[in-house]
Amino acid sequence: MAVVFFWCAALLLLHTYFFYPLWLFVFEGVAQVFHNLRAMRRGERQLPERTPAPLPSVSLVVAAYNEASCIRQKLENSLALKYPANRFEVVIGSDGSTDGTDELVRACTDSRVRLSPAPRAGKTTVLNRCIPSAKGDIIVLSDANTMIEPEAIQALVKHFEDPDVGAVCGKLRLYNPTKKDYEESAYWNYESLIKFYEGKRGAVVGANGGLYAIRRTLFTQLPPSTIVDDFVIPLRILEQGYKVVYEAGAVAHEETTEDYGKEFGRRARIAAGNFQSLRMVPGLLLPTAGFPAFAFWSHKLLRWCAPALMAVALLANLFLLDSVFYRLTLFTQVLFYALAYLGKTGVLKGTGRRIASMAYYFVTMNMAIVVGFWRFLRNAQKAAWDRTARA
Repeated sequence: MAVVFFWCAALLLLHTYFFYPLWLFVFEGVAQVFHNLRAMRRGERQLPERTPAPLPSVSLVVAAYNEASCIRQKLENSLALKYPANRFEVVIGSDGSTDGTDELVRACTDSRVRLSPAPRAGKTTVLNRCIPSAKGDIIVLSDANTMIEPEAIQALVKHFEDPDVGAVCGKLRLYNPTKKDYEESAYWNYESLIKFYEGKRGAVVGANGGLYAIRRTLFTQLPPSTIVDDFVIPLRILEQGYKVVYEAGAVAHEETTEDYGKEFGRRARIAAGNFQSLRMVPGLLLPTAGFPAFAFWSHKLLRWCAPALMAVALLANLFLLDSVFYRLTLFTQVLFYALAYLGKTGVLKGTGRRIASMAYYFVTMNMAIVVGFWRFLRNAQKAAWDRTARA
């Protein structure tokens, strides 16, 4: 039984972190081969040129709670985006801000900016209020502390020429002003690569709140208790049978935090919201959903089970020490957790410090999942969010 438990846990962990990305590469390679074969059969015949569709109207919706420190910069950034002014608006949904955020938005004289204030009730309530009332056919969602590159909106919008596309996820680049090799960057790049290849299959599993776009008509009202709206909204669109794609050319930038306590709390909050989301998208749990279900199980559900799988692998390994192979696997696991501890202390230097720091990041990320699951079971995670302090 110990052997069965060990290998089940190990293979599931390997699948979610290594084998699943490899499957995505294989799927894309096969798809490219078939595409080339079809092109060869067409020979030199050229497809008729398509007349570019007119640009749709766009509403940039930003939920803001006490963002006085960055809301002016956000407005300047939003109004500088390269998109026709007569087809673009910025909607700031203030969630009961008390620090002067509303006054700063009202001070903006550009007619494209509209403030939608209301008493504090949580980000989900802000979106439920602002998205249906927005004028744009396409809703672009972003955070107040996320700065968008000028061409990003047009890069997102071009995908909606395909009527099967319901949402487009942009590329969020995280940066740390004081640490060049911030440990989250490697993991974030890994996650972005997975999203890129999921997008090739039309099944990006969740977006990042910093930058993504949806068709307004596909938005459905969320329960006010929803914790991770940027995860649930694209999944609901995917569940409806529409594609959710990834656009690497739509880039936004967001600063990470130096407060590891608050960062851990943010990740625990996200984890609680992830478990909560299961009852909101039941269709994606079924094999009948096809590749989206495979992606959801592989990329998300198994990740959320990773802390339990890691514990099972370690405990089962303790009963298998009569074999050299299993003594080696136990040594590898212990070494990994020792590296994580050294990553916390910061005693190593150079490459060793970076590796240890990444191990520590991985372990704390999974510890946050445990905390989030406990909050979910106790229904202790509130939907209203507190902004994460930046450097």
